[in-house]
Amino acid sequence: MNSFVEFTNQSPGRDRIFRATQYACMLLRYLLENKPGKEKVVWKLKRMESNMSSGRKLFRLGNVVHAIEASRSAVKLQDSFLCYCLTAANINRFFYFTCDTVLWARSVGLVSDISKEKWRIRANKCYYYSLLLNLARDLYEILRCMEKEAAERKRCDKNTGCANGPNSKPHTSLLKTIQSFLLTLCLSLKKHPPVLLDTVKNLCDLISPLDSLKIYPTNEGIIGFTGLVSSIVGILTLAKPLLKMK
Repeated sequence: MNSFVEFTNQSPGRDRIFRATQYACMLLRYLLENKPGKEKVVWKLKRMESNMSSGRKLFRLGNVVHAIEASRSAVKLQDSFLCYCLTAANINRFFYFTCDTVLWARSVGLVSDISKEKWRIRANKCYYYSLLLNLARDLYEILRCMEKEAAERKRCDKNTGCANGPNSKPHTSLLKTIQSFLLTLCLSLKKHPPVLLDTVKNLCDLISPLDSLKIYPTNEGIIGFTGLVSSIVGILTLAKPLLKMK
């Protein structure tokens, strides 16, 4: 109970709970939409989904400053690839949260002479670019983990005398190469849960801007499901910091 109270006392924790509820409502609404006699339930789910979305926008008002600080930290990274990816990703997050703040101000009536659709498209583009850069970082981390895993397996085989001898056939077939690659990938992700969780989260998050920007149109059921999975991963990484990518 203490852990739950501590989690909900954090603004990111409340945001993740609201986000999970929002996408759960979207998924349930999609599943019940065409069911006879469920019109009232669908209406309530739609209303709750809208309330959760509005509440999340309020929680995210301070994320502009966080994105700036994250960009400044990323610039100091010694790895040039990570420096570029994370800096560019956080700059896009800054513009995304800026657009999101403008949309919030428009929704509460603080400003009225702006195009809601144009700012929504701008926000989705920034979010999309940020996710692509984060996925590039994830792929880079996966490849590094696979290199370490392959080196460890090679060293283990050598120490145990399992390496190919002069009379053994080399594993040059395509099937064995694919099997070795998949085995190395699975072992790498198993040993590095933060990399796996971050990749799953970013892939799930990518579905929403792909649909909004008409790059890969889908339906609310898929968006709700992937959004719910992403939210659960976000809750896990916030509740257990060891599962979060450093």
